[in-house]
Amino acid sequence: MSVDEIRGTARGRAPVPLSVLDLVTVGAGHTATEALRTSVALSRLAESRGFHRFWVAEHHSMPGVASSSPAVILAHLAAHTERIRLGSGGVMLPNHAPLVIAEQFGTLEAMAPGRIDLGLGRAPGTDGATAAALRRTDRLNEGADDFPQQLTELIRFLDDDFPDGHPYARIHAVPGPVQATSPGGVQSPHRPPVWLLGSSGFSARLAGMLGLPFAFAHHFSAQNTVPALDLYRDSFRPSAVLDAPYALIGVAAFAAEDEKEARRQVKAAALNMLRLRRGRPGLVPTPEEAEAYEFGPLEEEFFESWTANVVHGTPDEVRSGLDDLHKRTGADELMLTANAHGGEARLRSYELVADAYGLPAA
Repeated sequence: MSVDEIRGTARGRAPVPLSVLDLVTVGAGHTATEALRTSVALSRLAESRGFHRFWVAEHHSMPGVASSSPAVILAHLAAHTERIRLGSGGVMLPNHAPLVIAEQFGTLEAMAPGRIDLGLGRAPGTDGATAAALRRTDRLNEGADDFPQQLTELIRFLDDDFPDGHPYARIHAVPGPVQATSPGGVQSPHRPPVWLLGSSGFSARLAGMLGLPFAFAHHFSAQNTVPALDLYRDSFRPSAVLDAPYALIGVAAFAAEDEKEARRQVKAAALNMLRLRRGRPGLVPTPEEAEAYEFGPLEEEFFESWTANVVHGTPDEVRSGLDDLHKRTGADELMLTANAHGGEARLRSYELVADAYGLPAA
């Protein structure tokens, strides 16, 4: 693993590398199959237009988000792309045994050498009841509190370097480094870089102390972005992975040729989020349904607050908003997530952003 597998290169007129976070959203009237086909098309578009990486995020029990199995989706995307980095944004570590994650991402690395990122979060990616079903326990805080220990265990499985006498010293994640020590074995030069993800200060501080790259969820915790990035940079200690901090932020961004159309699509995504916050998750509604919905005073307040953190409008407006956000945060990379009802609208949004920044033509 090299620093080059972490740091990206800005393309066109973009101030920093641009990447994609895909939630594999399912709109009303559409199927998960269609959503996954859109993800393939989006990954190919991102690759052809010079986006640096393409991540999918683990979510559960949400009808409008079909990304419950990042490793499965990434294997599918690896078969349809050639160069773009693919990864998890992220896998929720407390939901899984570290050995299982090491095996899954070792397999992905074998499928797409030098192209796989392993982003890890400590939230459940769902509600408490679903998290309890995933983890087979109702002691949910236990998993989050054990995150540093689970992380250490996972990295040791990836590097195959448990010390002598450790209970797991004779256990190996395969595919992995142990294969190079077998007769005739050849060591792969790559190992998926580990990223820590977060929406608060916990993972920011931990990533800094360990010298790991950090990804902050600005798209749903905007008020914490600058404090978390400052904490990451202040806590950073150089490591074998990085000699200086490297932080990306996830940004909700949606572009359309017409400002009104962009707002229509964002309103549909906002209504979907409102229903999720109320414990009634569903498919992403159509813009027509969102326009017909009568928001109450508190709902209107939520809508305005939520959309204020979505960079949306015409391509020039989105570019200007992203440039301002970069200046405000000093992020090393911007990872854009365009949530909308239809796949065509989402694909067009990324195309327009690429055009606005003069990214390479497809």
